[in-house]
Amino acid sequence: MSDWYYATADGQRHGPLQAADLRALAASGAIGAQTLVWRDGQAQWRPLQDFTAELELAALPPPLPAASIAPVASAPRPSGLSGCAIAALIGVAGVFLIAVVGILAAIALPAYQDYTLRAHTSATIAQAQALQSAVTEFMAANDRCPRNGDEGFGDADSYAQANLGPVTFGEFEGSDLCGLEATIAAPGKPALDGNAIWLEYDPNGAGWQCSSEVEDKYLPVSCRG
Repeated sequence: MSDWYYATADGQRHGPLQAADLRALAASGAIGAQTLVWRDGQAQWRPLQDFTAELELAALPPPLPAASIAPVASAPRPSGLSGCAIAALIGVAGVFLIAVVGILAAIALPAYQDYTLRAHTSATIAQAQALQSAVTEFMAANDRCPRNGDEGFGDADSYAQANLGPVTFGEFEGSDLCGLEATIAAPGKPALDGNAIWLEYDPNGAGWQCSSEVEDKYLPVSCRG
C-alpha cells in the first residue's frame, strides 16, 4: 500500500499516511478537494479531487458560496429627483439586498450544518473500521468472537480518540453476528454525541455490515438502514 502525503496552505508537508487516514481527514473536513496530495509513483503534487475514485472518497463538496455586495458605482443624479428621493431609492435597494443575503444565509447555513455532521460521522466510522482486521484475525485464530479484555483487546474506554468514543466488541442484542459497537464522540452536537455505530462481520460472504442509531441523513449511504 502506498504512503500518502498532503500539503497545507502554509507549505507544510504532512505524512506519511495510509489511504484510510486520508479518507478520514477528507470526511472530517480537515482537508478539501483542492488540497494537494502526493504518493509514490506520481510525478507531481495533485489536488485531492483527482484521486476520488482511487481513495474511494465520498463526493467532495465545493467551497461554500460567500454572499457579497458589490459597491454601488456613483452615477449622475437623475434629472428631476430630489436628494430625499435618491436617498429613499438607495434605502429601498439596501433593504432588498439585505433580504436577499438573509435568504441565502437561511438556505446555506442548515445545509452546511448537515454537511459537517455527515463529515463527523464518516470520520468516526473510518476510525472504527480500522479495528475490523483485529476482529477477523481473532475469529480466524480462536473460532469465536472477541470481547473486551481478550488478548489484543482493551477495555471500551481505551479506544476513545478524536471523533471516536468507547468501543465494545462482541455479539449484540438482536444479532448473531460478531462485530463492534463504536460510540460517537461529538460534544455540542446532540444529533450525534453518544449515539452508536455497529460494524458487524458476516463470514458467509456478505463481509462487514454497517448500521447506526443516527439519522440516515447524517450517515454515509453504506451505513444507512
